[in-house]
Amino acid sequence: MGIRLIIEKLLRFARRLRTDRRGNVAIIFGLALIPICGFVGAAVDYSRATSARAAMQSALDSATLMLSKELAKNPTMSQADRTQKANDYFNALFHRPEALNTQLVVTTDTTNATVTLGASATVNTTFSRLVGRNSFDIASSTTVKWGTSRLRVALVLDNTGSMASAGKIGALQTATNNLLNMLKGAAGQNGDVYVSIVPFSRNVNIGSSNYTGSYLDWTDWETPPPNAVPGFNDGPGSSCPFSDNSEGFHCTTSPTNGSSSTNNISSSGTYRGYICPSIDNGNQNTTRASVYYNGCWDSTGITQTTTTQVCSGWSCSCPWWMSNCSCTGSGSSKVCSQTSTNSGWSHNWIKNARSTWNGCVMDRGTSTAPGTNADYDQKVDAATAGNPPTMFSPQQYRYCTPASAMGLNYDWTSMTNVVNGMTPNGSTNQPIGLVWGWQTLVGGGPFTAPALDPNYKYNQIIILLSDGLNTQDRWYGNGSATSTQVDGRMYNNNNTGTCQNIKNAGIVIYTVQVNTDGDPTSTLLQNCASPDSVDPKGPKFFMLTSANQIVTTFQTIGTNLTKLRLAR
Repeated sequence: MGIRLIIEKLLRFARRLRTDRRGNVAIIFGLALIPICGFVGAAVDYSRATSARAAMQSALDSATLMLSKELAKNPTMSQADRTQKANDYFNALFHRPEALNTQLVVTTDTTNATVTLGASATVNTTFSRLVGRNSFDIASSTTVKWGTSRLRVALVLDNTGSMASAGKIGALQTATNNLLNMLKGAAGQNGDVYVSIVPFSRNVNIGSSNYTGSYLDWTDWETPPPNAVPGFNDGPGSSCPFSDNSEGFHCTTSPTNGSSSTNNISSSGTYRGYICPSIDNGNQNTTRASVYYNGCWDSTGITQTTTTQVCSGWSCSCPWWMSNCSCTGSGSSKVCSQTSTNSGWSHNWIKNARSTWNGCVMDRGTSTAPGTNADYDQKVDAATAGNPPTMFSPQQYRYCTPASAMGLNYDWTSMTNVVNGMTPNGSTNQPIGLVWGWQTLVGGGPFTAPALDPNYKYNQIIILLSDGLNTQDRWYGNGSATSTQVDGRMYNNNNTGTCQNIKNAGIVIYTVQVNTDGDPTSTLLQNCASPDSVDPKGPKFFMLTSANQIVTTFQTIGTNLTKLRLAR
C-alpha cells in the first residue's frame, strides 16, 4: 500500500475521531494524528522537491557545458543569443512538470571567461499543507570556464603480437575511435584539443619518410653482422659461408629485406657475387632476433701471391721438380723460395640506401647499454647531431608496427586511419612507447609540438594501454619472458625512470592493463600511473580481464578528460 493512500486513510480516521463525542481520549488522539500525518506527508513532498532539484542540476550542468562550447567559438555572442541558447539547451533536458514558474538566468564573466546558469522553480506540496507549507522553492547553479583550458593527449597503444588474441586489437580500435570522437566533441574550436598516437611493440615507427632527419644515427643500421666476414674463397657460385646455427643468419638472393634464401652465392645477374645476410634469428644474440642487416658484401676477384721459403744456407738449392722457385744471396745467406699465385675474392660491405628504412627506431643510448649518466632513453632531451647517445637509432625490425606514430594534431580523419591500420606483432617494450608519447607532447625527432598559448591552461595526458609484460628492448630480454631490466628502465623502487620523469614534468599518466591470459596484475603499470589525488574523478590504473572492457574503460577516461571544471 502506497504511503499516500496510508495517509489518506489516517486522515479520514482522524476526522471520524474528531466528530466522535464518546470520549476525550478519542478527541485527543484524533487531534494528535493530524500533525503526525502532516509531517509524514512533508517527507514525501520534500523528496519530490529534492528529486526535481537534482534533475535541475543535471540539466544545468549539461546546458552550461554546451553553452560554454558555443562561447568558445563565438565569445562576442550577444546576451540575447546567450539567453536563448541557454533556454533551448536547458528546456531540452529538464522535464519535470511539478516544477512550476521555472526561471533561468545567464551570467557571463568575460574577464575570467566563465558562464553561469542559475535556475529556480516552485514545487507545490500535497500533504505539507496540513502543517502550513504550501510549496518548496528549489534553485541551483553551475559555472563553467570556457576557452582557458585545453587538452593535449598522447595515446600510447600496444601493437605487440599478443594483441592479436581474444579480440583485443579490434576492441582497441573501436575504443580508440570512440575516444577520438569524444575528444573531438570536447573541442570548441581547432586547437582546444590536440591528440597524438604512438603504436608500439619492441620499437616505434616514426615514419620511413623521415630518413633524412639530422636526429638519426645510422651506425647500427648500416653496420654488417659482427664476427662474420666472407673468406678468400667465397665468391660467385660458391656455398653460402653462413648458417642459422653458427652465425644466426643465412644468405639471401639480394639486398632486399625478406629476399629468398639461397645456399649458393649468385654467379650471374645484378647481384653476382653478392653475399647478403638474412634476418637474424637470435641464436647468437637474442637482442638481434627478427632484425634485418642492411647491406651485402660484394665479391671482387683478386690474385694473391704467396712466397714460401724452401731452404737456406750453403747447400740450399731449388729442387728440379719445383716450379716458380728461385734463390737469392750466397754462402750462408743463401735463401731459396717458391712463389705461388692463387685467385680468390675480396669483400666490401655495400650498405643499403637509407630510403629503404622501414621507419622503426630503437631506444636511445649506446649500442651496448643505456646511457649511464644522461639516461637519454628515459628522457626527451633534444638530439644532438654527432652525439650518438642523444640521437635516435634506426633498426630494420621485422615486426615494426606498420602504423607509424602521429604527432599532435586535430586531423580526426587521419587519426582514424592510423588506428584502423594498427596490426599486432612483435615483442613488448612499454618504455619506448611511453617516451615517444612524451616526445609528441613536447616535440622531438620528427614531431613538433604547437606552442603553448599563455592565455590558456593546458592539461597534458598520456594514456598507455598494454596487454603484456615487458619482454625486450634494445639491450635486454628475449622477447618472450618478462625482463626486469626493461621494467627497471621504466620505473623502479627509487622512484626514477621514464614514468617518474614524465610525472615530474606535470604530465598525467593513465595506464590500462588488458589481462586476458591470467597474468599477474602489473605492479609496474600501477606504479607508473599518476596518483588518484591528482584527479579526484577516479583512479589512473585500470585492470581489465576482457577485450570488451577496453571500450568502456576508454569511455570512462574520455568522460573524465572532456569534462571541464564545474564549480557549483
